[in-house]
Amino acid sequence: MHILVIGGAGYIGSHVVRAFLDSGFRVTVFDNLSTGSRENLFEEAGFVHGDIMRPTQLAAVMGKGFDGCVHLAALKAAGQSMLCPEEYAEANLAGTINIINAATAASVGALIFSSSAAVFGNPAYLPIDEEHPKEPENFYGFTKLEIERLLGWYDRLKGLNYAAIRYFNAAGYDVAGRVKGLERNPENLLPVVMEVAAGLRSRLSVFGDDYPTRDGSCIRDYVHVSDLASAHVSAFEYIRKNRLSLSVNLGSENGISVLEMLERARMVTGRPIPAEITGRREGDPSELVASSKKARELLQWQPKYSDADTLIASTWRLYEERYLRR
Repeated sequence: MHILVIGGAGYIGSHVVRAFLDSGFRVTVFDNLSTGSRENLFEEAGFVHGDIMRPTQLAAVMGKGFDGCVHLAALKAAGQSMLCPEEYAEANLAGTINIINAATAASVGALIFSSSAAVFGNPAYLPIDEEHPKEPENFYGFTKLEIERLLGWYDRLKGLNYAAIRYFNAAGYDVAGRVKGLERNPENLLPVVMEVAAGLRSRLSVFGDDYPTRDGSCIRDYVHVSDLASAHVSAFEYIRKNRLSLSVNLGSENGISVLEMLERARMVTGRPIPAEITGRREGDPSELVASSKKARELLQWQPKYSDADTLIASTWRLYEERYLRR
């Protein structure tokens, strides 16, 4: 089996590539390296330097023959999407249309799509399952939801089976240390905490300590990126076996607060990690936790590495090696 991973040089993409390789698949990466890194490419996988905004490049690579395609190439900063919707419309919507059209033209039978919990918006209830109302609060989430709808139509009209995998908060790094490239300009909590621990930032800003949670800080569902990656393999195998499309939420089903993550990081790293409480950020819900029951039932998926200490330790290893052991 040969899998094309679009965006396979990025943070999540490189872990997805690793999971398919570990499962015995042939893998080719297609990436423009705008945010991905050559450091994240594996010798066992092929690599094509290309851009999803160039349909001829997509057609050329798809024409080589693949059993499935994983699509992870997208702009992903929710706040930025509200300031520059035109950029997100082009990259996420138009770029995905190019991928889907190339895949159907080349008779690629299965597409695994990197979706997001952002399709749901503010929670009406917890935990968030697949039937939760889908009312995105930002343009990034809107693009992900529209792509899911597009895929539904292509399934009906062109026979393209797909899996829309809705990530909650991806974190951590390969526990075996095989992924080496750090994210550029990270915005998520854990890599920012690591940058403070490594001395790259002076302190962590905690956005609000007056939420109706157990310690006043926001609670999020963090899922280890290797656990996410394994679900892509399981989703492809599900599609191949059943010839059915599916949409699933992926989270650890356990909420960790910002202050809890900060305290665990101080203990795991042995670093002080200065922090200050600042005002709330507009649009931040107090708590987001997933239900992954559907993934457990259909994909036999279970997170193995999504406890706080493994998330922190697997990330700190790279930051420590990169910045403190030179």
